[in-house]
Amino acid sequence: MALLSVQRLTKSFGGLLAVHNVSFDVFSGEIVGIIGPNGAGKTTVFNLITGIYKPDQGEIVFDQHSIVGKAPHDIVKLGIARTFQTIRLFSNLSVLENVMAGAHCRMSSGVLGAMLRLPGQRREEREKIEEAMELLGLVGLQDFYDYLAGSLSYGNQRLLEIARALATHPRLLILDEPAGGMNERETEELIKLIGKIRDKGVTVLLIEHDMNVVMKICERIVVLEYGSTIAEGTPEEIQSNPRVIEAYLGTDEDE
Repeated sequence: MALLSVQRLTKSFGGLLAVHNVSFDVFSGEIVGIIGPNGAGKTTVFNLITGIYKPDQGEIVFDQHSIVGKAPHDIVKLGIARTFQTIRLFSNLSVLENVMAGAHCRMSSGVLGAMLRLPGQRREEREKIEEAMELLGLVGLQDFYDYLAGSLSYGNQRLLEIARALATHPRLLILDEPAGGMNERETEELIKLIGKIRDKGVTVLLIEHDMNVVMKICERIVVLEYGSTIAEGTPEEIQSNPRVIEAYLGTDEDE
């Protein structure tokens, strides 16, 4: 049974058909990539899965329950977290505070408990701080915990976004171009990190233009063009697919 099942997903904006009849499954423990040229509809698919947009047609099922029409914060609580193509951090808060913001949806203490600093609230806060520091250690940012998020390098800001998303305790982590703006060394570290995240039991679905990342880390790849699925398979199958080569990967004649 698929953890995430996307069936016949369709979305238009005015007269523009951004996503048309897209279907794919993601199974627990997988790392799945979505690739395609600019404008292929990749981020729109992510926005539909995470509740930012509502599909015109189609179904999105997570853990055997439909999530179509659910608000983004409710989808996070169900176990889907994401990062964005454009970094969205709280630049004037510390690195630790940014991760704590992600943990907020899993905290049980209410406003009254926080105001009165009740023992249960203080204990839960200590536990979340410890957990946040562990996540910062996972992404390699533990030494920067008290830095302002906006002061980090671009690559480290992307890692911080991943740590914040993991603080929500996701079963499915959706990464939108996580290697964007990273240098070669940072990209290699990212590949290792994604593997570690999967090893901790988190399924990963990602969009990425860096084909080195996609081919090294993904077990299956879905290819979109003009909002429609044109291929799906292993990295080896995708690399040898004539339609994918023509549409996206390029041919020797194009060089």
